[in-house]
Amino acid sequence: MTCKKATVNFYSTVAFLISKCILKGFIPSHISPKIALSWLETSTTIMKNTYNAIDCGCRFIPKGGRRVSSLLSGTKIAVLGGDDRELILISELVKRGAILKVAGFPSSKLCDGASAVNSVEDACREAKVVILPLPGTSLEGIIRAVYAEGELKLSEKAIDVLAENALVIIGSARPFLREWVGRYKLRLLEIAEMNDIAIMNSIPTAEGAIQIAMEESKITIHGSRSLIVGFGRIAITLARTLKALGSDVTVVARDEGQMARAYEMGCKRAGYSELAEAIRHSDFVFNTVPSMVINRNVLKKAQSEALIIDLATQPGGTDFEAANEYGFKAILAPGLPGKVAPISAGKILAEVVPRLIIKELAKMGQNLVLE
Repeated sequence: MTCKKATVNFYSTVAFLISKCILKGFIPSHISPKIALSWLETSTTIMKNTYNAIDCGCRFIPKGGRRVSSLLSGTKIAVLGGDDRELILISELVKRGAILKVAGFPSSKLCDGASAVNSVEDACREAKVVILPLPGTSLEGIIRAVYAEGELKLSEKAIDVLAENALVIIGSARPFLREWVGRYKLRLLEIAEMNDIAIMNSIPTAEGAIQIAMEESKITIHGSRSLIVGFGRIAITLARTLKALGSDVTVVARDEGQMARAYEMGCKRAGYSELAEAIRHSDFVFNTVPSMVINRNVLKKAQSEALIIDLATQPGGTDFEAANEYGFKAILAPGLPGKVAPISAGKILAEVVPRLIIKELAKMGQNLVLE
């Protein structure tokens, strides 16, 4: 009787797990229950772990490893520059069947299936998708490429040789790139501010900012007074982490909703008109606003030992000339995910970018077939 009851409970659990997997999209609905059962029935331990993982919203991986779709099979993709993050993304795109041409990396750095080329134009020729780094380009079109032997530059010629209606993916585009995209009737996807990128990237950014604070200061985070200017996605993660480490956090924000969120998190609040007074009592100042907010007049009020860490996009929101003149240690630190946690940041790109490409190509009427 006990054995029968145990068997019933076991298969009831299996049935529940299979249905939950299908509902959450982890197992395609066309997979037969017998195959799904073979995945789930490997061992009692795996059953328990699978149940816990699914209940936490994690992805189920069947025996034999990850099942990767071939929706990108045969799609020509150019990857231009970048760092270790792009290497992880390249590997994921190759697994999905894409044809990769890469500029800015030596072949020794690339996985099997990706081809290193000598120029941006060679990479872009007939490519349906071109991927540039999250930091984008300089005003002159210089692409950040940490492994490139020489300068990597995006030119109009490279845009001209792309496939018709090609998709251009970049963190944030300069005006010249937007103009070229319009001229050649391409599609532009700026991803730096997308929630699934920005929120996930806020984690290594916050950790990197705190790492800088710990390395550059003579005091502990615990018991310190931290001022955060701006209260977007990075600032929220940073405030939560600083609070957890025992810092007294003040948030400077303009939006009433942001003010309410700061209060809910147990932070002190101040408006921009109160910034000069708030900085007077701060050991650490973290700026996330990409406009000149920590100006000369504000800096005059800061205490002499204050450490300023600017996380905003270059050139930041701090008057660095005035900070140097007044003897403050002020650090411009954009792009921290790729510097302090490139593997974690690369996994974020590998998770999000292929999905975005598939979505955009589907809009353009590409024939995407799931094996």
